[in-house]
Amino acid sequence: MNVDEATIQKRCTDAVFERGVNYRDEGRIQRLARFGDLVTATVQGSNLYDVTVEFGGRTLETQCTCPYDGSGDCKHVVAVLLDVAASPPRDESEDIETVLADVSAEELRAFVRDALAENAELRDQFLARFGDDHKSVDEYREEIGQLFETHADPVVFEAIDFSRFFEVAEQYRDRERYLAAGTVYRAIFEEVDERHNLVDGAYDHYVQTIQRALDGYVECVLATDPDPEAFDTYAGVLEACASREPPINSEQFWRALDNLEDQYDER
Repeated sequence: MNVDEATIQKRCTDAVFERGVNYRDEGRIQRLARFGDLVTATVQGSNLYDVTVEFGGRTLETQCTCPYDGSGDCKHVVAVLLDVAASPPRDESEDIETVLADVSAEELRAFVRDALAENAELRDQFLARFGDDHKSVDEYREEIGQLFETHADPVVFEAIDFSRFFEVAEQYRDRERYLAAGTVYRAIFEEVDERHNLVDGAYDHYVQTIQRALDGYVECVLATDPDPEAFDTYAGVLEACASREPPINSEQFWRALDNLEDQYDER
């Protein structure tokens, strides 16, 4: 938890730093907890935003579910970092390790089963980490589509948080299950692109979401070292999206297709 105010100020613009100071002083941090090198928090802005900060020696990785797309950290991250610098939170992982040492395998299995039954997002991550099967593109798209329907009133003004889908994809990639990860990325960019007609705000957030999913998809396709026939199938997914009407995000898809073909040809 080695971070100070000077370091925080270097990570953002002066205006963002000032707003982060105000957010902390106004008590907008509703929950802040530490587990090992990971700090999680919820910050009240125009909506509730989830902030994660991971300390890794000299590195510091931050993420926020807000739609900020400017330079450096956002005000929500700054507020959390300032709070950590002023009063480092207690490491709750020590309590967990102590309890785990006394819990039987049967008790732990029962707890995990109950937690998975009650939390669909946790269930997806569990299956991505340990399971052999994975959902189809259509199943993931249906879940993403439900998020749009939940936020539409009648259009979507705010940034929808898709982080749980990206986390599932990362779980698959960590296990080198690149086709499964590519399925998640494909579902994200296809459904966000198709639902773009509902978006009436936070436009950059959705462009960045599509781009992140496209980058992940390209990387996963190449990681499978596909034969020409399989490659044409994967590339065809991007071409179909690029040719979709209306062509709102077509340039992004054409660039991704060119990038995929260039890297494949270089092999």
